[in-house]
Amino acid sequence: MEETIDDLLGRLDEFCGITEAIRSDTSEILDETIPLIKDKVMEMNHIYAKVDKLEAFVKMVAHHVSFLEEQVLEAEKSHGTFLNTVCKLFQCATISSFKNRHPLSAARPYDLPKLYRTEDFFPMNYVGTKYQKN
Repeated sequence: MEETIDDLLGRLDEFCGITEAIRSDTSEILDETIPLIKDKVMEMNHIYAKVDKLEAFVKMVAHHVSFLEEQVLEAEKSHGTFLNTVCKLFQCATISSFKNRHPLSAARPYDLPKLYRTEDFFPMNYVGTKYQKN
């Protein structure tokens, strides 16, 4: 019976040692590791916010590029129509030098639409630019 009790006491000591090691590891995780993880989460949240802003900027630029592309296509179409009319009038004679000139009557003033300014989104002192002020 004494042997059995000694064996059980030995196993109980092993069990207590294991539970103490678990408590120690848990304490270390709670005191040291979790604050580090929280700091990294906060850092990543700032990075995610920057990525979201960059995605919004890229979408805005894409919208402006599409708008300007439509205007260029429209200008090319109206310019091409004028050249076709002139070509028909002169029986498509060699008028290459004439093609490069635009008559004053056909030239309409072009008002540049209000576009974004890159400096508004990425100031000159923005971290990571070559103009960054230290």
